[in-house]
Amino acid sequence: MSKNRFLRNIAIAATGTAGAQAITMAFSPIITRLYGPEIFGIVGSFLAVIAVLTPMVALTYPIAIILPEDDDDARGLAKLSMLITIISSALAGLIINHFNERILSLFGINELNGYLMLLPLAMLFAGFHQIVEQWVIRKKSYRMGAKVAIVQSLIINSSKAGFGLIYSTATPLIILSTFSSLLYGAMLAFGINLENKISKAPTNRKKIGLLALAKKFKDFPIFRAPEVTLNAASQGLAVLMLAAFFGPASAGFYTLGRTVLAMPAALLGKSIGDVFYPRLAEATHKNEDITKLVMQATKGLALVGIVPFGLVIAFGPWLFSLVFGSEWQTSGDYARWLSVWLFFGFINTPSIKALPVINAQFFLLFSSTLMLVARAAALALGYYYFNSDIIAVIAFSISGALLNLLLILITIKLCKNRYQSNVSARPKPSNLTD
Repeated sequence: MSKNRFLRNIAIAATGTAGAQAITMAFSPIITRLYGPEIFGIVGSFLAVIAVLTPMVALTYPIAIILPEDDDDARGLAKLSMLITIISSALAGLIINHFNERILSLFGINELNGYLMLLPLAMLFAGFHQIVEQWVIRKKSYRMGAKVAIVQSLIINSSKAGFGLIYSTATPLIILSTFSSLLYGAMLAFGINLENKISKAPTNRKKIGLLALAKKFKDFPIFRAPEVTLNAASQGLAVLMLAAFFGPASAGFYTLGRTVLAMPAALLGKSIGDVFYPRLAEATHKNEDITKLVMQATKGLALVGIVPFGLVIAFGPWLFSLVFGSEWQTSGDYARWLSVWLFFGFINTPSIKALPVINAQFFLLFSSTLMLVARAAALALGYYYFNSDIIAVIAFSISGALLNLLLILITIKLCKNRYQSNVSARPKPSNLTD
């Protein structure tokens, strides 16, 4: 690891995430005893709405910040992203202000009455978070990111526990969820001294205007933004549909199970993804074959993920009852089945990062659309035909697992085809000699 910069960067990024997750796990038994399943269900519904709206806030242009070879273009993308974020957040505020009641009744989220006006703020803060984070990844400032992740987790979780002792309702959890992105982004920008980090001596190179950059990377708003939104909707759909079909407690059980199982993905999946994405971009600029990179990273994640997810599959109900309290045993039943889906969601990280690099974001959009339809059908099947929340979660998880496996296999095939096509397109050396 000391000789391999790629592995060293992953280790640094994972250390910060591991510290943040350790803090979250340490506070979780306290927080789950202060706030019951119904409160977790309300907060989960709010987070599900945020998850659907935030990918569209900057039209996923922040993800493109990694790709340009020149920092001027990347800086322009950051400015473009911030401008779009401000405009879209303001529009969301106007829409919510005028149609608050209609939105609540249309989507069956009446339990969020009084909280909707926090959504534009959450969108604005999330957009800022995305921009700063992608610049940090571009500059490979993983050490600073690790430190900020730990400090932010400590502040947020201790605040949740502190408020729970005096005011154990959904309000403090929702407010903290709204401002957590602002806290993370602000600390990150301050910690790396962002203005100095992105400044450089003037060059003779003509800068590309914001409109030209928007056109150059137009596949992100056209394909990636809808894909990320659909993917978030298909995951948040479970919270909203379980709340509507079986009540907020069921949504709370799902929220806790999903949160706990997301930790391996946050620990290694995100860390590897953050380091792997610029590595893929570099390899593509050099016309390297990225097929082996994707396959090796996928196999590595599979070997790592089989242990934590396997433990939850085997002992989920007992573990959740022991750690979080007896009232959360049902959450362990959910988690047992969610582990099947989330394992394949964990190992598909290299594929997700590879698709925009090989300009295959249309396939990603199609995959997310299919995923949304399949998951909605699975949840509806569990309710209308079996009237069972467990069966609904089982069908939801199995459909997600199969579609994620299919995505991985197709992505590897696309990477291989792209490289072979590039090799075939190269001019053949002449056999003539002087």
